[in-house]
Amino acid sequence: MTQNRPQASEYAPYYEKYVAQVPDGEIVETLEAQLREMKLLLGALSEKGAEFRYAVGKWSIKEVLGHISDTERIFAYRLLRIARGDQTPLAGFEQDDYVKTGNFSARPLAELLEEFTAARRTTIALVQSLDEAAWLRRGVANQKEISVRAQAFIIAGHERHHRVVLQERYFPALPRG
Repeated sequence: MTQNRPQASEYAPYYEKYVAQVPDGEIVETLEAQLREMKLLLGALSEKGAEFRYAVGKWSIKEVLGHISDTERIFAYRLLRIARGDQTPLAGFEQDDYVKTGNFSARPLAELLEEFTAARRTTIALVQSLDEAAWLRRGVANQKEISVRAQAFIIAGHERHHRVVLQERYFPALPRG
């Protein structure tokens, strides 16, 4: 399995902030570790805590988790299509619109965590199935060329980005008691 970091030419500059957050090593191990870390971070949080927003206009913790799951699915779909040699340009998406209509606040945190778990396990299975040729295939997503390898790193980096935001901005500001 190709585990080398993607080159900057394999993805749009916007995604560097995600790729840079992925540690060196086996990408499947990173994806699995992230699943465990997210469950540990959010698993004991109360429903009231999961509704917390660290500032006006920011997503709640539930909405952040819902966004991560939605984005995981979209990015994994892109990875699948490109890995299979599909050269059809893939559309972008508006994350704020997805969160607005995602109904995340009405759902229990445990259900949202299970949804993320299911999405991540599916991503892991897909990534594990890829052969050497698939890792290097390129396609177009959101009007930018991207490789399968870069898409896998972006999936991991996107989760890490949001988990760090949760750890640094949400959890320190959570009301105690």
